Amino acid sequence: MNGAESLARTLLASGVDVAFTNPGTSEMHFVAALDRVAEMRCVLALFEGVVTGAADGYGRMRGKPACTLLHLAPGLGNGLANLHNASRARAPIVNIVGDHATYHKRYDAPLNADIEGIARAYSKWLKTSQSAAEVAADGAEAVAAARTAPGRIATLILPADTAWNDGSGIAAPVPVPPPAAVADAAVAGAAALLRNGKITALVLEGAALRRAGLTVAGRIAAATGATLLTPYSVGRIERGAGLVAVERIPYPVDQALERLKSIAQFILVGAKAPVAFFAYPGKPSVVTPVDAAIHVLAEPEEDVSGALEALADAVAAGRAEPVLQRLERPSAPRGAVSLPGIAATIAALLPENVIVVDESITSGRGLLPATRGAPPHDWLANPGGSIGMAMPVAVGAAVACPERKVLCLEGDGSGMYTLQSLWTMAREGLNVTTVVFANRNYAILKHELMQVGAGNPGRRALDMLEIGRPDLDWVGLARGMGVPAVRADTLEVLGRLVAAGLAGSGPSLVELVL
Repeated sequence: MNGAESLARTLLASGVDVAFTNPGTSEMHFVAALDRVAEMRCVLALFEGVVTGAADGYGRMRGKPACTLLHLAPGLGNGLANLHNASRARAPIVNIVGDHATYHKRYDAPLNADIEGIARAYSKWLKTSQSAAEVAADGAEAVAAARTAPGRIATLILPADTAWNDGSGIAAPVPVPPPAAVADAAVAGAAALLRNGKITALVLEGAALRRAGLTVAGRIAAATGATLLTPYSVGRIERGAGLVAVERIPYPVDQALERLKSIAQFILVGAKAPVAFFAYPGKPSVVTPVDAAIHVLAEPEEDVSGALEALADAVAAGRAEPVLQRLERPSAPRGAVSLPGIAATIAALLPENVIVVDESITSGRGLLPATRGAPPHDWLANPGGSIGMAMPVAVGAAVACPERKVLCLEGDGSGMYTLQSLWTMAREGLNVTTVVFANRNYAILKHELMQVGAGNPGRRALDMLEIGRPDLDWVGLARGMGVPAVRADTLEVLGRLVAAGLAGSGPSLVELVL
């Protein structure tokens, strides 16, 4: 058994049974090894940003890592944007990155580069295997590191000769350390804030946004009058009818300041203190009131669920009944396309247990309020802000949860970063319905141009913010990659096509012309 096969079988023994891949020459022995490990599902993508984004979506939904297979420094570099989002989502991922054979490195061949330097920004665990005998143990450590709370990116660099030389066999899984319990003082401090009569918000993230965590947070809110918030940039929320509702802090600075201005105390539960996405002239970076108290109940790597339970006990919330969201959904609207109409159409259609992957930054701003009372579902947003996230994450979510439908909401500009995802959806027969909002603009950037006070744009500036001339043909792009696609230009057509996609099997795409 060579080093590559010992690694593949060790990954499998440690619970990693999906590999998202885009390999090259230095990874060929690992490719051959995966061929001999039938239990490992291998999913090919045509661009490394799809590979890493799919691993992100898989990790968010399964709570365990898939592995990626990337080719040297350029391959890893191509995947960094979605590794940025994955790191912000706290998704567990194991990257396997090939490298030149150890004895070949000194010749500085054209593809030689500092892979560790490239990987370091997003890797909480990073190692280059030095021999085939070490590869299996390194792989087991990588999986344990990725599974360590709250979910981390681990990168193992595999020189080609450590893959083809004789390995040491399969390494035993490495135990994953449990998340640390929060300090008693953190619980006592949060309880004291909740008792002092001031307006207080719990800011929730991570496990606090799953059904169990939301239920406990809802009991605390019912007993104390606290408001439940979550950052705008959040990886996954379980939401809908029958669950405790949590409000997302607005993205625009002025809206965030207005929403938070009356809150005197913020208790952070697996979340960071709210700040502006960017700096804007004359506006604050911190969107909480300057005199607000900020208290950390639980850091992301700590036991967030246990912290909520302890806080509920401390404020005697055990018998409090959380307020659960009622089933409330609008009738499907008709007529011309409008942003409120889009939100109402999606809200009217969401089936129970659907996974929504949302990167509709401009066209979808009304979606969360409109879908609050839809049947229970998961909502995956872009926690890192690096665009081109939605379609790859939808691939990973569909692989992770093949029994569930996935609705991918994508902007046309963002979608062009990773449109190769459609090919993988077609090849794997994934149950993903993609809606592309075709406004033929980087509309969010036009908004930002005004917000930063850069002045009135001229034609040259606008040309850098508009993606028409020629208009993108998303129907043609999708069909060219094997995904059935149709164009919609009214709300009733949008509703009919999305409903058909969600009712069918396999991938489909709807281009909505705005």
